[in-house]
Amino acid sequence: MMAAQEKKIKIKELPIRLGQFLKLANLVQDGFEAKLRIQNGEVRVNSILEVRRGRQLSHLDKITIDGDTGVVDLYC
Repeated sequence: MMAAQEKKIKIKELPIRLGQFLKLANLVQDGFEAKLRIQNGEVRVNSILEVRRGRQLSHLDKITIDGDTGVVDLYC
């Protein structure tokens, strides 16, 4: 079994919504895929299943899909 990959994704300002973050982090191809994968229960935020595409994320939240994890990294 392969270890999960974790990648910090730099964000200029918050809030950022889950669907937007998935696209920015290249964890999905587009907004439609983000919507479907979230609705199908394939996305976790801080290890908790999330089904709200509009969920607002915070600094250092960890978003996981298909074993890949993106971390919200706020920078000024």
